[in-house]
Amino acid sequence: MASGYARWWAPVLAPSVAELLDEVAPALTGRERLLDIGTGTGQLALSALARWPAVSVVGVDASAGMRALAEADADVRLMPSDRHRFETVTALADAMPFDDGGFDAALSSFVLQLVPNRARALREARRVLRPGGLLGYVSWLEDDRRFLPDAIYDEVLDDIGLEARGADGRSGDVPSVERAVGELRRAGFAGVVARPGRLEHRFTVEGYLSFLAEFDEETFFAELDSDVRERLLAALRRRLSRLSREDLTMRFPIVFAMGRRSR
Repeated sequence: MASGYARWWAPVLAPSVAELLDEVAPALTGRERLLDIGTGTGQLALSALARWPAVSVVGVDASAGMRALAEADADVRLMPSDRHRFETVTALADAMPFDDGGFDAALSSFVLQLVPNRARALREARRVLRPGGLLGYVSWLEDDRRFLPDAIYDEVLDDIGLEARGADGRSGDVPSVERAVGELRRAGFAGVVARPGRLEHRFTVEGYLSFLAEFDEETFFAELDSDVRERLLAALRRRLSRLSREDLTMRFPIVFAMGRRSR
C-alpha cells in the first residue's frame, strides 16, 4: 500500500500539496519547527524542507510502512548536512506524543477526512502549537463526485460476476468551506480563513489500470485468479479506450483552511 501510494497517488495530490505550501508561505518566517500531520510518504514535509532551508519538520503517521518510505526518500533527497531536519514518529493525529506548544506551525494534506474524529484531531493540533502558531490543511470537500472510469470499473465487475467495491473508508470529507471555518474556530483557532479549490489529474488508460491494480484495489487484484484478473483488465481496457481525454480527467473539489492558535 505504501509503495503504491508513493507511485500512483502521491503524484495526483502533488499540485494541491504545493498549493497548500503557497497558501501558508506568507504566514511563515521560513525558520519554523513544523509538524506534518499524516506525513505519509513525506511528500509535504520534503517539499517544505526544499522550499525553506531553515525549517525543520517532524512527520507523524499511523502507518509504519508510510514512515519507512518517507525516511528512505529523505535519505535520497536530502543532503547529509540537512538530514537532521526531518524525522518521523508513529502516532495518531488525535494522540500525538509531543509537549504542549512544541511547534511553530502544523500542516496536513488529505488526512483530516480519514481521522475518526476531526474535532479531536484539530484540538490536538492546537495543543502542540505554540500560542499564535499556524495550522493549515487541504482536504476533500464533500459532494456527489463520480469519476467516469470508476463507474466503468464497477460496471465491468458486475458484468463478469465479481463483487462490487465497498465504501472508500473515509470517515468524513469536509461538508463545506463554512464548516471548515467553524470547525477550526471551535477547536480554538483564530483568524481562520478557508477557500474552495479543485484537484485535477488526467489519467491515461494504462495509468488508471496500474493505479487500480497496484494501489487502489491492490489487495483485490492480488487475490484474483490470473485468468480472471486478465479478463477484468482486458474488459476495462476496452471500455476505457473509448473515453475522451476529458473523461479520463479526475476533477474533485477540495478545501484549503488556515488559522492560528488563539492562546
